[in-house]
Amino acid sequence: MKKINRRSFLAAAGLTAAALALTACGGSASSTASSAASSAASSEAASTGAAAELTTVEAGKLTMATNATFPPYEMTTDSGEIEGIDVDTAKAIAEKLGLELQIDDMDFDAALLSVQQGKADIVMAGVTVTDERKAVMDFSDSYATGIQSIIVPEGSDITSPDDLAGKKIGTQRGTTGYIYCSDDFGDDAVVAYDNGLTAVQALNNGQVDAVVIDNAPAKEYVAANPGLVILDTSYAEEDYAIGMAKGSSLEDAVNAALEELKADGTLQSIVDKYITAE
Repeated sequence: MKKINRRSFLAAAGLTAAALALTACGGSASSTASSAASSAASSEAASTGAAAELTTVEAGKLTMATNATFPPYEMTTDSGEIEGIDVDTAKAIAEKLGLELQIDDMDFDAALLSVQQGKADIVMAGVTVTDERKAVMDFSDSYATGIQSIIVPEGSDITSPDDLAGKKIGTQRGTTGYIYCSDDFGDDAVVAYDNGLTAVQALNNGQVDAVVIDNAPAKEYVAANPGLVILDTSYAEEDYAIGMAKGSSLEDAVNAALEELKADGTLQSIVDKYITAE
């Protein structure tokens, strides 16, 4: 199992703050625990009925589209299993809804299209909420905060986002990194790859001057590729949420499940499973 440093991962701090805020609003520790236990019991008792009322792509299942090349949110283990923060969160949501989680791994663009076309119920792949995406799909409440970071070779003359002007920038196709860089520097300056790993390999080979990608996988890629570094200055900060089809009947149920997972500490436990405390 892969873990990253908590200091570089804002989602952990965000989830902790959310959990603490909910606890503070609930009163004493004993009353909060009692309330959480009561809520859990009610949720369990209602799960069968709730599942029957929900319309999903496949009856009894919650189908999740993802792109399992985004550690620690989703990644493929040596045994071929898909794991990560998004995966465990989706499993917990499915359990709350009385559904069985089914994961479909595909390219990032295809994952976004999958929910729009009614082929998947949700998409979770470190998906950022943008106005363009909101025009074609609905989103749950945010469950994490992400950072777009810049990877460069050691000794590069690129020391800030402004220095990307006139450079070749590698990104993952369809991601916000690709969208932002195309908007800021023009389509000709941006090279889109099928996944972040391929973009980083292109950087190692001198085919691009920098890679713009989410901070969590950026840390993983840099750790595995000596000679590469992440700039101290981030390119952008953004919210991650669960994508669904426009008008999906699942939105309210998914948001309710997320709130319960924050309140009872499950979401924080999932983060702790993949991220070190140091």
